[in-house]
Amino acid sequence: MSTKQPSAKAFRRAVFPGQFDPITSGHLDVIRRGIKLFDELVIGVGTNPDKREMFTLDERVAMIRGLVKDLPGARVEKYTGLTMDLVRKLQATTILRGIRDATDLRYEFQLAIANRTVGGIETVFIMTGDQYALTSSSLIRQVVMLGGDVRKLKTVLPASVLKRLQQKLKSGEFRQESTPDAPST
Repeated sequence: MSTKQPSAKAFRRAVFPGQFDPITSGHLDVIRRGIKLFDELVIGVGTNPDKREMFTLDERVAMIRGLVKDLPGARVEKYTGLTMDLVRKLQATTILRGIRDATDLRYEFQLAIANRTVGGIETVFIMTGDQYALTSSSLIRQVVMLGGDVRKLKTVLPASVLKRLQQKLKSGEFRQESTPDAPST
């Protein structure tokens, strides 16, 4: 018979990192489902110098904070540099990632192995809802930049993000490129 006392449950903090430019309904799906697995879920909003931004880092952080303000255990942090540095700074134990398809899984699997090998950090994958499997921020940016009808993005963008995007386009803060196939306005 063991006399060992059960230990207190360890606090489980995870980081859901991304550029979130823009945050999509698919991202929110992963956040809402992922938060149930952890005591705290930190949405790490980063930058990618290789991508043209639609929204500044501060704009993205503000939009995401507005979207998750009523989710207990969710918080938003901006960061630059390596995701692993953010994970260590926050003393998180896990990285949360959303997976849409086999291509995502292959890429994320390699990162997960590297993160576990180099940093001792585990990765938890959540499959996105079926309705978001074809949604990506990159695709949304492409539609916007090439003059697509942003109103049709209402099924893949949260309403507040779509509204901010429309305001940005109307004010000229973000310019759409015209293409020979895209009607000019």
